[in-house]
Amino acid sequence: MKIYYTDDHFAHHPKAELHRGKMVTPHEGPHRMDLLIAGMKRAGFTDFATPPAFDTACLNGIHTQDYIHFVQTAWARWKDAGYAGDVLPMSFPYNPRRSKPPIEIDGAAGYFCSSADTMITETTWTALASTAACAVGTVDSITHGESAFALIRPPGHHAGAKYMSGYCIFNNAAIAAQALLNRGMERVAVLDVDFHHGNGTQDIFYDRDDVLFASLHGEPDHHFPYFWGYRDEKGAGDGDGYTFNYPLPAGTHYAAWRDALLDAIAKIRAFKPDALVVSLGVDTFEQDPISSFKLKVQDYPAYGAEIAKIGLPTSFIMEGGYGVPEIGDNTAGVLRGYMGG
Repeated sequence: MKIYYTDDHFAHHPKAELHRGKMVTPHEGPHRMDLLIAGMKRAGFTDFATPPAFDTACLNGIHTQDYIHFVQTAWARWKDAGYAGDVLPMSFPYNPRRSKPPIEIDGAAGYFCSSADTMITETTWTALASTAACAVGTVDSITHGESAFALIRPPGHHAGAKYMSGYCIFNNAAIAAQALLNRGMERVAVLDVDFHHGNGTQDIFYDRDDVLFASLHGEPDHHFPYFWGYRDEKGAGDGDGYTFNYPLPAGTHYAAWRDALLDAIAKIRAFKPDALVVSLGVDTFEQDPISSFKLKVQDYPAYGAEIAKIGLPTSFIMEGGYGVPEIGDNTAGVLRGYMGG
């Protein structure tokens, strides 16, 4: 399996986040990649591939042009306005009649964001270009008959068409799915196994019938991103019946989680897609500091093997997993299970 990675992820390095009423070191930072790479190397994954050159065209059909422009220019506008630190939204739109962003950068930052844990730094664009390029790299591999993994950060599945959220700015799984369709595939499935609901991915494809979206996640009444991921959210318009949500309670162990996974896999098989994109978050681990499922190290190869049984060329896109060395072991475990050993 080809693994796409670059050191450009270091370019995104927010200084602090508000967590449970306190300003703390962000849970999502470059230290995550150190843990991920260490675990991958322990499992024998040492050959990392350079992604193709970034082309903003890969964002078309996923993110709106005004949002892309905001991300490109936010840092310069923030500094020109005399603000200090990272671009940090402080106000959010609650006027349903407002149809365009404010002119001032502090208002625009809130307009294009849905949570205050997501920031833009001076060199964030460099990291985002790299993550998107790695996602497209996995598609290059699929077109040559090989499944692949984008080992990237920041994650992407909370980013919608025109907003950033939950550490996510560009939606890398959606970028991969759209790239597969652009290469001539008729149907693509996205399976999100991160602890948190992939609200951005769902939002992007909610009214489309060429992408099936299935997500296993913590109950939205109790877990971020809230507001999204209820069972009755099934798609709209042309997309009606192509979204499947599996909200699960805190403390869920692998047996119950696997039951949901197998049901999602059955839905994917019935859809008969040409390829699969997996939003691979390993914050389902029992020791993850900001999640509450109880999966163990041995469960990750087991469910990697279940995904392999679908029999589709697969693009794995790294999402969440925080603060413990096992995030690397568990990520590698999914890939080892998928590869059959």
